[in-house]
Amino acid sequence: MNIGFALCGSFCTYAQVFPIMKQLRESYTLLPIFSGVSYSTDSRFGTAQEHIRAVTEICGKEPLHTIAQVEPIGPKKLLDALIIAPCTGNTLAKLAHSIADTSVTMAAKSHLRNGRPVIVAVSTNDALAGAAENIGKLLGRKNYYFVPYRQDDAVGKPTSMVADFTKIPEALEAALNGKQLQPMLLAEGD
Repeated sequence: MNIGFALCGSFCTYAQVFPIMKQLRESYTLLPIFSGVSYSTDSRFGTAQEHIRAVTEICGKEPLHTIAQVEPIGPKKLLDALIIAPCTGNTLAKLAHSIADTSVTMAAKSHLRNGRPVIVAVSTNDALAGAAENIGKLLGRKNYYFVPYRQDDAVGKPTSMVADFTKIPEALEAALNGKQLQPMLLAEGD
């Protein structure tokens, strides 16, 4: 089974996401996809080249990172499912409004034409503010499934939410069976 694994620019979560990629690689063929930001930005959480090398090593292939590279995903039916982890507020907004101007949003648009699942692992500081509307829109759309998520620091960052990345494999299996993994909202500390 072929699974796309797209990374957006929530660099602080990569240390949590990479072990899940390794775990999934044991059971699936992974096609890595980087947003333009994740492919080219160095941050305090590592350089772009370090992240590209790590993902290439995990998946056994270099990540796709341009619109032209990901556009064939749908027409060629390359994927059984697409995971977006981490999925930033920016990407949530673009997905909710059908904007396909990045490699990740084009991958999703192309993939969705086949009626196959997109699994979203939210990581955004404004999930309970500006991004809430976009999460709501995607919850109402066919073929979008969410990895369960929670507030990550209710006192320090009261509108921030992040997926429990350890639940990606379970969320993927549920989505492949047309089901949303429940509970979708987790209490802090769960």
